[in-house]
Amino acid sequence: MAAAVVAVTACGSSAAPRHAASPATPVASRSARLDAPALATPPEPARDFTLRDSLGRRVRLSDYRGKAVLLTFIYDHCPDVCPLIVGNLHTALTRLGHGADKAQVIAVSVDPKGDTPATVRAFLRAHEMTGRMEYLIGTKRELTPVWKAWGVQVEASPENREQVGHSAFVYGITGSGKTTALYPSNFEPAWIVHDVPLLAAR
Repeated sequence: MAAAVVAVTACGSSAAPRHAASPATPVASRSARLDAPALATPPEPARDFTLRDSLGRRVRLSDYRGKAVLLTFIYDHCPDVCPLIVGNLHTALTRLGHGADKAQVIAVSVDPKGDTPATVRAFLRAHEMTGRMEYLIGTKRELTPVWKAWGVQVEASPENREQVGHSAFVYGITGSGKTTALYPSNFEPAWIVHDVPLLAAR
């Protein structure tokens, strides 16, 4: 499923986020709609990777087995789509209350030059996600295999740091390490609130 996701959203543009997977009923039982999550049928093993966070600590995706993992790909100076994703994730975690302990948000950088430890830490503070989201960075050589494994296309423009085109969505990964849901960038926080306990238990 991951390799099939090839749509690119240009941050800083008005392009509507899209994904290649067919709309389907998400983890929670809801009516299918064009902007609803899609399902991996059947769920696939999440492709593991290890990167460093802004503090230099090594973080492995599989470290969070037993939790619902919400995996996204962003950059910290994006003017529109990325802040929307992170803002909605923050809202969902807040609404979950103590239930947020069952979730782990992981963001992987799509801008190896622009996302520095200092800018990432500032981004996390600004969006009240310090300690609530692992924001992983690295060199292009380190990040490219992760992008490829997860079907993420990146079209960076070195001349314009606010125009890094990239696939914009959130993966829902179960506690047993299966990729199950694909949320569009304009997902509703209520979907995450409902789905996190279900993902964590699977």
